[in-house]
Amino acid sequence: MTAMTADLWDEQGDRLASLTALWRDFGAERRFAGPARTVRCLEDNVVLAGLLETPGEGAVLVVDGGGSLNCALMGDRIAGLAVANGWAGVIIAGAVRDSVALAALPIGIKALGTNPRKSGKGGVGEVDVEIEIGGGVIRPGARVTADEDGVVVER
Repeated sequence: MTAMTADLWDEQGDRLASLTALWRDFGAERRFAGPARTVRCLEDNVVLAGLLETPGEGAVLVVDGGGSLNCALMGDRIAGLAVANGWAGVIIAGAVRDSVALAALPIGIKALGTNPRKSGKGGVGEVDVEIEIGGGVIRPGARVTADEDGVVVER
């Protein structure tokens, strides 16, 4: 079982960053944790999908999508890749689609909202770079914990 974010905050305080975004839960798992892998991409999901095709080994993919809700960075097909490859969860500062199908998948998924529109396919993005979301910095390898109350990451 994943530790609760509020309990972690009480124990560790400022050693953690709380990602202050209005996260919505989309996957069947509401609580998940693991080492961070990161992607920075804006309205283009090719790099994100490519990473989820690789073994996740219990990692959490944190995506800096610029907060854009103009298109979805992940739908049921790409989320299925994450499940098949052993990712613990995906956190997207952006939109997803296929929300009903995502709800049935045994993975944690948090995003800002939904949009049925597909993303671009130019292959523009960066993997395993330091990103900032909701006032928190996420470095590759940092421990990420998510639950119904939000997301915390070790500094």
